[in-house]
Amino acid sequence: MFEPQGTGFFLLLMVAFGALLVWVALARQVVFRVLAACLAFIPAMVFGIAAVNKFYDYYQTWGGMISDLTGQGVNTIPKYTVADKGSSKQFDKDIGRVTNLAEDAQVGYLFQTTITGERSRLTRDVYVYLPPQYFQKAYAHYRFPVIELLHGSPGDPQAWLDVLGLVPTYLSLLEAHPADAAVLVMPDTDGGKQYQLQCLNDPGGLQDMTFVGQDVPDYIARVIRVQPPGRAWGLAGYSEGGYCTANIVLQEPGQYGAAGVMSGYFAPAPSQVPAGNKPGGKPIQVDVFAGDPALRLVNTPQVYLTRVPTFELPAFWLAAGDSDRSDVDAAAYFRHLLLARLAQVPLLIVPGGHQGSVWRAALGPMLSWMTPQLAEQAAAADAADAATAPATGARHRDAEQIATGGKT
Repeated sequence: MFEPQGTGFFLLLMVAFGALLVWVALARQVVFRVLAACLAFIPAMVFGIAAVNKFYDYYQTWGGMISDLTGQGVNTIPKYTVADKGSSKQFDKDIGRVTNLAEDAQVGYLFQTTITGERSRLTRDVYVYLPPQYFQKAYAHYRFPVIELLHGSPGDPQAWLDVLGLVPTYLSLLEAHPADAAVLVMPDTDGGKQYQLQCLNDPGGLQDMTFVGQDVPDYIARVIRVQPPGRAWGLAGYSEGGYCTANIVLQEPGQYGAAGVMSGYFAPAPSQVPAGNKPGGKPIQVDVFAGDPALRLVNTPQVYLTRVPTFELPAFWLAAGDSDRSDVDAAAYFRHLLLARLAQVPLLIVPGGHQGSVWRAALGPMLSWMTPQLAEQAAAADAADAATAPATGARHRDAEQIATGGKT
């Protein structure tokens, strides 16, 4: 009742504001009238902020808000630093030394790491969630599929945890479908909440698309026991992250097998980039493609899709909130274009607008749609690899067992 979106909290603010106004009216000394008037601004201001928060349905709990705004949630997530180039064998040994494997086999393991892109030269924090199956004996030789999740703007990877409730939603899904387990990767796509880079490669500046679409997958595939980028990788995002998803998978079709777009848009908006392309610089608004219409076309999915050479598109899944007409129209139009190339393109319309409640409601269905096809690709790849390497018979048996859901 008294959480950030609770009725009690709004009533409390109204009562406080009303009481201060009464004090202004009844106070006889000017100094107290001025004091009461100044104090009245506080509940009025908080009421406005709370109303915006409720409209976008962002923070539902004080804990989530405090964790996000103060960075406390980040501080509680363990960090993993890669030694030298790193390898999946070394990673599994390192993780085994610092975690409770019995507990991780039940709830999974969330950690953060820092990636410096070999191509982009950008350095960003990335969250990684290993599902419980990663620590279970039956999956000891299995290379997992991956879903890369892109946040909106303003935002950061923490929003997937605090606002969208990713981990409990995913664990609930895995209880019913354990063989669909995938590693979840949440990169910082903007380098700060004050920026809006839109995962674009600025011809004269930051190479954000290269970081998200190439550097992060290459790093994860090298360090963690997962499939290489390809049909066993998925990409998904909401709002700005939805635009990033559509744009990246069209330009990097070999990197991903499935794409999920929640309340996304399909043409670039003006970007907010750090002045001088320096991390932490003052945000300035720029048109990344000013004077380059050909490059703008390539980065406009709703146009580029109609002109790209024929290649195998990844599977697409779309969602939007029914009260945001622009989101619904954009998703419906993009679906229409996709259906010229794909047999099926699910479109989920969820009650709400361009807000957190829509993305929370869409998250479960999106994961339920994406994870089975990625798991099928991963199991097939593992089985094919094992068939060409008879010495790894145990790995072959694991792949067959996972592909059949544990049945023999």
